[in-house]
Amino acid sequence: MKSSSFRRIAAVTTAAALILVGTTACGRGGGDSASGTKIVLAVSTLNNPFFVELRDGAQAAATAAGVQLNIVDAQNDSATQANQLATAASSGAKLVIVNPVDSDAAGSAVKALNTANIPVIAVDRTVNGATVASLVASDNVAGGKQAAIELATAMGEKGSVIDLQGVSGTSASRDRGAGFEEGMKAYPNITVVAKQTANFDRATALDVTTNLLQAHPDVTGVFAENDEMALGAVQALGSRAGTDIKVVGFDGTTDGLAAITAGTLAATIAQQPAELGKLAIELAVKTLAGEKVDATVPVEVVTVTKTNVGDFTK
Repeated sequence: MKSSSFRRIAAVTTAAALILVGTTACGRGGGDSASGTKIVLAVSTLNNPFFVELRDGAQAAATAAGVQLNIVDAQNDSATQANQLATAASSGAKLVIVNPVDSDAAGSAVKALNTANIPVIAVDRTVNGATVASLVASDNVAGGKQAAIELATAMGEKGSVIDLQGVSGTSASRDRGAGFEEGMKAYPNITVVAKQTANFDRATALDVTTNLLQAHPDVTGVFAENDEMALGAVQALGSRAGTDIKVVGFDGTTDGLAAITAGTLAATIAQQPAELGKLAIELAVKTLAGEKVDATVPVEVVTVTKTNVGDFTK
């Protein structure tokens, strides 16, 4: 697996309170033969390289499959996403792929799609309280355990850790945190001294880490549930990052991999965001064709350290 390159979306429009990030018409010459297979991809936020790669993977797969794909960005706001899902139902979408801002909050909007007989596929994060045709996601619990192993190893299996958590209510944050907590049980000489959300955001993680370091100046490790927060922590740590304080992230983004190469990040648990997007489109096409799809489609996560980071970078 290699990190996907970013692509620019060909057109940007705004419609009915939607932030419409990209629209692809199928067929050479711009024909509208895809009008009967309109799919909406509702992304939690595009202010995050991970979801940009997920979008790009979906866009490429939609183009290859010859389906019309409308991509909307909730900008990490559950109410905005609920409105976008309602608009998708009224605008003739045949299927909706949703990456929820909040797994619980998305439930009622997805349930309305269920009532309208519009199939829904969840990507990266599950939806609670509603029915989805399939969930395509990384094994976040396993990834959390892998992160615990790498951080403990980097710390010499002793010391104290700050745990930077993602957006509350997301299955990704819950599962990564659960896996990390389970993995840490094997290391009795390591103590998690603080857990605090930084909302999967780099700037927020910078502030949170700075504040936590004042209360816990002797920490020797940081686990962040995504690379953006890990990079915020690295910024807060300054020269201590990678030396007396080890940091492990999650996602395998381009910036995260660069930090491993630079030595400020000890490891990241690499997902395959472009593959998640690609598989979501493939599942959507099968579902619309009446084919049976698996309820859960797992995508492997891989531990990346300085020893193998070259395999993931161009």
